[in-house]
Amino acid sequence: MADRGVVLTMAAKATSMPEERPRPEDDPSEEARDRTQGRASLPAGLDRVHVAARRSRHTRFTALLHHVDEAALLRAFRRQRRAASAGVDGMTVERYERDLERNIRDLRDRVHLGRYRPQPVRRTYIPKADGGRRPLGVPALEDKIVQGAVAEVLSTIYEADFVGFSYGFRPRRNAHHALQALHTALMTRKALWVLDADIRRFFDSVNHEWLLRMLSHRIADQRILRLVGQWLRAGVMERDEWKDALEGTPQGAGISPLLANVFLHYVLDLWVHRWRSQANGLVSVVRYADDFVMAFESEADARRMMADLNERLVKFGLALHEEKTRLIMFGKYAAERRLRLGMRRPETFDFLGFTHYCATSRDGRFVVKRKTQRKRKIRKLKELRIEARRRMHRPIAQQHEWLSAVLRGHFAYYGLSSNMPSMASFAYEVRRLWQWALARRSQRGMTWDRFNRFLKAHPLPMPTITRAMSERPTFATG
Repeated sequence: MADRGVVLTMAAKATSMPEERPRPEDDPSEEARDRTQGRASLPAGLDRVHVAARRSRHTRFTALLHHVDEAALLRAFRRQRRAASAGVDGMTVERYERDLERNIRDLRDRVHLGRYRPQPVRRTYIPKADGGRRPLGVPALEDKIVQGAVAEVLSTIYEADFVGFSYGFRPRRNAHHALQALHTALMTRKALWVLDADIRRFFDSVNHEWLLRMLSHRIADQRILRLVGQWLRAGVMERDEWKDALEGTPQGAGISPLLANVFLHYVLDLWVHRWRSQANGLVSVVRYADDFVMAFESEADARRMMADLNERLVKFGLALHEEKTRLIMFGKYAAERRLRLGMRRPETFDFLGFTHYCATSRDGRFVVKRKTQRKRKIRKLKELRIEARRRMHRPIAQQHEWLSAVLRGHFAYYGLSSNMPSMASFAYEVRRLWQWALARRSQRGMTWDRFNRFLKAHPLPMPTITRAMSERPTFATG
């Protein structure tokens, strides 16, 4: 092997098999715009590891830690957000950068000499729109850096294994690719039933022992496995009280998405891939992190999958969320059948922030359309009202910059042609909440006539189509 220190051994059993034929969920239709590095930008050493991983899915890698060098740690540091909150040690990106070269060199030495010890994740809470609080984990900065470097190495290997219908937190893939793959499957394949599945508290329920066993299928470097084990057991610090982490992946940690993907790769993806090869009809699958949708041609397949899936997840300490998991009739054939029976159009389902529903195009053809999920929009507007009250007395220029950024981000994600009415409604509500905030900071008040004149001097972004995902299928059917 050209790469030094990489010793390859053969496992007794293959961990995955490639897809036998192209499927609509396999090929992203556009270049991803995520922050994950693509294969083309990999350092030479990691590129050789990736080639070795692709060459054989039986290969185990026994020497990987040398790839976590100064350059890898520095790359991981550069990916950190400068405004991110500090962990339990209080170290910020700005402070760490003042003596960056020495800090990175010292961190590398501690990692390689076995003296590096992860710190507990600082738990904080952010307000939710319903009045509750959402827990948020904040790892220490050095833990983020080491996790980012290790995740880069592991991702290089597991990208050779992950199946085509997995889209979450992967290089050159994003949520819009998953949405397009699902749309294509529903439009081009004979889908009659849709299983909208949700795993209950997935990230808090990952079994540590199972996860480390799964990693060992590919990773034989005990130093890497020890690091992962230390992160899993580092625990949580809340109000100066340490709490053990018996299960689940580290909250807020940079390596958590990759570990979750590895866990679901073995628990769900490979199993589903084998299961659907024995199904009576076509089965399409799209997964993004722990959120996944399956489309079936056969009702018998769909109902058998629900029973088998529950049984499969229980083996690994997981369970489907009973209230959020549904099997519904959906698609062109479902709409035609319900029309013949004098029933209303098929039910809707939600996936990645969009509500998917059956409709007809202007020329009368069947089409699956997407609009912003109502609960998501309401929750976001409530959060914005809370934030608008907090920013009420800040300078107008700062308020305008903040709201403009909010709207641009919203339109960038939800900017589908079929979603224009929902985006227009969201933009109107944002203008309303700004008018409300401005009216309460001034004794003169802010009537709508005055506010409309004000908007001419401080215009907010208007809804735009930012996603080129048409309502017609764009890839070939598998």
